[in-house]
Amino acid sequence: MHILPSGLSGTLSVPAAAPGLVLFAHGSGSSRLSPRNRAVAHALNAHGIATLLFDLLTPEEEPDRANVFDVPLLANRLVEAARWTRDCGIALPLGFFGASTGAAAALVAAADMPDQIAAVVSRGGRPDLAGNALERVRAPTLLIVGGNDSGVIELNEQAFARLRAPKKLEIVAGASHLFPEPGALEAVMRLATEWFARHLAPRSSPSRA
Repeated sequence: MHILPSGLSGTLSVPAAAPGLVLFAHGSGSSRLSPRNRAVAHALNAHGIATLLFDLLTPEEEPDRANVFDVPLLANRLVEAARWTRDCGIALPLGFFGASTGAAAALVAAADMPDQIAAVVSRGGRPDLAGNALERVRAPTLLIVGGNDSGVIELNEQAFARLRAPKKLEIVAGASHLFPEPGALEAVMRLATEWFARHLAPRSSPSRA
């Protein structure tokens, strides 16, 4: 376990010759121990991509449910974590994987770090909560939504229309918000892995699109 800025706990996994590092932004009060995000992280690790799973809130902050929806706070924690990886000497292209409100935080942080974030993936997220930051995002962004996640699909479609970066919206047929259906989370893993593998290219690459 690693201790990040603000006393946050994190788990860093860096395979040999990793092409990039993906930071996870949890939502709805979940933590670095989220079984769904851990499953995605393991899938990325299996393909050689480094991951950082960390708590966006301290134990003292977690009981206040308002903090779960404090997108600026969560985005700032992501920015701090990204800078921490640089301080640790990890000079890899960075990506963000966000779930629920964490997706909005990932997009806001990506907008605030336009030259440092190479890709963003949202799983069952609320990218609409990123507000005006959506137009400032430059990183290629993939939005993944369950086909049975009524209401959230529409919110993702609205956010997708506002994005100006290279983008894609994937709807996993038959899946609900947490992707518990057989094969649903596996689809998320495949889509996320393909997106990051494609866009986490060396910074000297002529294009990230």
